[in-house]
Amino acid sequence: MPPPAASPSPAAPERPVQPPPPSCPDYFRHIHSDLEPWREKGISREAVERGQPNAAFRLTVVSGRAYVETYHRVFQTRDLFTQWGIAQLLARYPGRVPDLDLMFNCEDMPELRAADYPDTSAAPPLFRYCKDGTSVEVLFPDWSFWGWPEVNIRPWGPLMKEIAKENARLPWPDREPYAFWKGNRGVSEARRDLFRCSNDSAAGKDWNARLFALDWGVANRNGFKGSNLAEQCRYRYKIYVQGRSWSVSEKYILACDSPMLAIDTPFEDFFSRGLVAGRHYWPVDPKDKCRAVKFAVDWGNAHPALAQRMGKEGSGFAREEMSMDYVYDYMLHVLTQYAALLRYKPTVPENAVELCPESMACSAQGRDREFMMESREMYVAGYEPCTLPPPFTAEEEREMAAREEDVRRKVVKMKGR
Repeated sequence: MPPPAASPSPAAPERPVQPPPPSCPDYFRHIHSDLEPWREKGISREAVERGQPNAAFRLTVVSGRAYVETYHRVFQTRDLFTQWGIAQLLARYPGRVPDLDLMFNCEDMPELRAADYPDTSAAPPLFRYCKDGTSVEVLFPDWSFWGWPEVNIRPWGPLMKEIAKENARLPWPDREPYAFWKGNRGVSEARRDLFRCSNDSAAGKDWNARLFALDWGVANRNGFKGSNLAEQCRYRYKIYVQGRSWSVSEKYILACDSPMLAIDTPFEDFFSRGLVAGRHYWPVDPKDKCRAVKFAVDWGNAHPALAQRMGKEGSGFAREEMSMDYVYDYMLHVLTQYAALLRYKPTVPENAVELCPESMACSAQGRDREFMMESREMYVAGYEPCTLPPPFTAEEEREMAAREEDVRRKVVKMKGR
């Protein structure tokens, strides 16, 4: 009698097919243009080190571990919280950040002018928070995404949730029907000039703007306790005006569900390059800002559905396309693309120290420590980052510029009626 046939082994359970990662937001495409100067010839160690006079610190990653060599002190804790953010990236995507070596600038103003480098590949690759159309630098998320303890601004992730709760508590129709701005007017001429648009009841002028100058000395002594950004969404419109260059305030203004009246500026950070005039914000001509603000408010109050839609588009961009998931993906992609251009094997500089999040947090005190704990990455990402889209084509760039110009023409035409 033949032996019974062996029972077939149970099939191993099939792993669920993971959907492909989403495409990154369009502003990621500017990573390619930031790195374009070095695309053909690559980046040598000598080119990196020529950036040292402009750098606050040097970041080196070797075998998944980060090291920092510090060159000079910076304003407040910009460098500390930028480095904390990099440490969180390594924790979120362990083994995914390639070996690299870069110089990082923590100042406000762009420093490397394209005009000084007829061959832009000769410019040292310098990472920083903002640039303008005349500079050749690589943009990176600013420190405030992980908190700005000196002015009591929480990390972006928890603050965004707090702002969303305030938005729900005070719907747009119930808000003050004016344009709001509050901040340090002393840092730039653009801000000082904005105060020409203050309400002057004695002269019978009301530009529909409610402007509040923040005395940093008094606020600092008070611990900036009266500067809860989530409680500043009480107006139907929010004004964005540059600081010395860009301002970290833009993301908080966008998140309010109120249309952002953005006074045109040449300065941009990594995400503002994805904002579309007429959709995410209302553009304001700096040469005629008072009349422009008044008209925008009057128009929005007369067309509440359209104004609310613009406010929602802006806050939707802030919540969805600027979520911390995408902030970390942007960091990973720009560092990966940069590392691919290096023409040498990075090594740890002699004077560098390892970037260790545990020691950073343990040595921090007060709000520094509080915000580090709030922004700490607790889990390893169990998914792939978003897919980096290709560079913009020349035709796409022309179309975007034409759309922006068309919106501005329409605003001028409407205002002139």
